[in-house]
Amino acid sequence: MDHYDIVVVGAGMAGASLAAELAPHARVLVVEAEDRPGYHATGRSAAFWAESYGGPQVQPLTTASGPWLESHGMLSPRGALTLARTDQAAALEAFEQEFTAAGVRVEMLDRAGIENWVPGVLPQWQLAALEPDCSDIDVAAVHAHYLAQMRKAGAELRLRAPLAEAVREAGSWQVSLGDGTKLACDLVVDAAGAWADVVARRCGVRPLGIQPMRRTVAQLRTAPAAPANLPLVLDIAGEFYFKPEAGKLWLSPHDETPSAPCDAAPEEIDVAIAIDRFEKVVDWRIEAVEHRWAGLRSFAPDRLPVYGRDAHEPGFAWFAGQGGFGIQTAPAAAMLGAAVLLGRALPDAISAVDPELYLPGRFG
Repeated sequence: MDHYDIVVVGAGMAGASLAAELAPHARVLVVEAEDRPGYHATGRSAAFWAESYGGPQVQPLTTASGPWLESHGMLSPRGALTLARTDQAAALEAFEQEFTAAGVRVEMLDRAGIENWVPGVLPQWQLAALEPDCSDIDVAAVHAHYLAQMRKAGAELRLRAPLAEAVREAGSWQVSLGDGTKLACDLVVDAAGAWADVVARRCGVRPLGIQPMRRTVAQLRTAPAAPANLPLVLDIAGEFYFKPEAGKLWLSPHDETPSAPCDAAPEEIDVAIAIDRFEKVVDWRIEAVEHRWAGLRSFAPDRLPVYGRDAHEPGFAWFAGQGGFGIQTAPAAAMLGAAVLLGRALPDAISAVDPELYLPGRFG
């Protein structure tokens, strides 16, 4: 029976990035239930890096990931514009103050400033906060990089091999995979995204209450076409976002509908809601809904990611609950997760990040 130091469950962005950081220091196996890595959340990302996205306790991970993403050629300039009506001025001001204090570049715009960025914007949108450093991410390239790096460092990848059961015996895990393989390991790392609690139960570990939420995106053809330099456009109430993509427009109603772990599919009502909200932002005509899809974003009860060894079973670790910010925080999160699991000091690149915020022990 093969014995590994670490088995990472899940080969999406979370599992691949963490395995790439762990593999130089341990014998690592990554097991994936699907035919290919990144089939679920990783392959359905809206693909942007915005320091404010995910909130102030996620921002340090996003900010720390920026230099890695930029140095590896994974970012391209986009900008983000958070819109507000006059009755939302206090919320927008609080947003600006909070993130400016954290070192994020935020510029407040008036109506004229909004019109410079979003042609055809409707009159009710009078205020905005511009984040000029927001960028698009080449998600496929980031994921491919980590898959290549983990293999180069000696990690193995097994596809169509879900973790079926793991039993702890004499300080070691006896692991059974869905393809019939049996193996042993010292540490199981749960990077299974929407299936994080399912994997925990299969290991006899108490779930943390990580809830998958469905997020819908529709690709539109509009008249006029979305300008190539249009920023990512959001609203302060979190009811929509849209951005240009290869001459089309990607639109989401920013929905978070609780779901069981599954191959998520969009609901017509969510697409209709997205279109209704979009039509209240700009005067563009929607000529066609060309494509629609949905993915599952998974949140812990406090909406922060969970990185580290389980409080009750130290042979089991969590690398999950990364909501909609798992792509933009991947480099820093992987460095942090590896340091915590290996008992090493944090690398200089993430020295400003507090790992205590994300440890599973916070749930008791």
